Amino acid sequence: ASAAMEAREPLRDLRDTLRAVLARVREGEPGEGREPFELLRFWDALDQAFKGTSQEATKLSLAFSGSSLTSAEDCQKLSEDVQNAILAVATVYYWLPKGQGTTLRKTVRDATAEVVEGMIQLTETILSSPLESLSQGRLMSTGGVWEACEQVSSLPRDNQAAVVSALAACLGVVKDALKEMEHALVEGQDPYSDIMEDEELGFRGNRDTYWSESDRKLLSSCMGLMKASKACLKKALGAVKAYGKADSPEQIAQLDDLADIANEISPSVDELALSMYPPVNHLVVRLNAAKLASVLKKVLEITKTSHVCLPSEEGWVQFLTDAVDHNMNKIKSLTQGEL
Repeated sequence: ASAAMEAREPLRDLRDTLRAVLARVREGEPGEGREPFELLRFWDALDQAFKGTSQEATKLSLAFSGSSLTSAEDCQKLSEDVQNAILAVATVYYWLPKGQGTTLRKTVRDATAEVVEGMIQLTETILSSPLESLSQGRLMSTGGVWEACEQVSSLPRDNQAAVVSALAACLGVVKDALKEMEHALVEGQDPYSDIMEDEELGFRGNRDTYWSESDRKLLSSCMGLMKASKACLKKALGAVKAYGKADSPEQIAQLDDLADIANEISPSVDELALSMYPPVNHLVVRLNAAKLASVLKKVLEITKTSHVCLPSEEGWVQFLTDAVDHNMNKIKSLTQGEL
C-alpha cells in the first residue's frame, strides 16, 4: 500500500502544477517576442504541442490500468512528461502576440485552457480511483483530453477567420432568441400556456399572463429591433467573410472592434426579450430597447468606418441605421406617457 501511496505523490504534484499553469493561461498576458512572429511557424508548433499532450494523456492513462503496480520512479517520469507537454502548449500559446488580434488570441486561449483542464481532470480521475483499474471515468477523461487536443486542427488560423466564427456564434444566439419571441407572440397565444395548464389554480384568468393591446403595439417595435439585430449580424458577417483582411495592424484592430461590440448584441437582445413577457413594464422595455439600439448603432458605425465597408456595403448600413432609429422612435412615442 505504501508503494501505491508513493506512486500517487508525483500525481498530486502534477495536479497542483497544472492548476497553476491553468491560472496563468487564463489571465496571462502574451509575450511580445523579440524575433519577428511567423504565423505559420506558430501553428506548426501549436499542432505539435497539442499532439504531444494527447500522446502523454494516453501513456498516463495506460500506465495505471495494467495489473502491475506502476513504480514511484515510473510515476515520477510520467508526471514530468505530462508536465513538459502541458508547459509546451502554454509556451506556444504565449508566443501569439496581441498584434495578431485579440479575437484570435481568445480563441487559442480557450482551446489551450481546455487542454489543461482536461489533463487536470484525468489526473484527478486517476487519483480518485483504485490505481490499477481502467474505470469508465478514466476512459472518459482520457477521451476528453484527446478531443480538446484535436480541436487545434479546426481553430481559425488568423484574426479574420476568428472574427467570422465569433460573429457566426452571435448570430446563432440572436436567431434563437428571435424565434422564441416570434413563437410566443403568435396571435392570442398565452406565453405561459406551457407552464400554467392547471385550471384549478385559477392562474389562467390572471391578466398578468396576457399581453394587452398597448403591450402588443410596443412589442411589435421591439420585434423590429430584434430583427434589425439579426440582419445587422448577418450583414456584418457577410462583409467580414467577403472583404475582411488580417494583413495590417489596422485591419486586425478594426475586426477586433467589430467583434467586441457585436458580442454585446445577444445579451442586449436577451434582456429586451425577457422584459417583453407579461406583466410588461413599458419603461423597462424602453430602457432595454434603448440599450440594444445604441449597441446596434455602434456596430453599424464601426462597420461603416472599417475596411470591410466597400461601396457595395454602404446601402445596408444606411438602411439598418434608419430601421433602428425608426423602431426606437416608435418605442419612445408609445412610452411617452409613462415618463
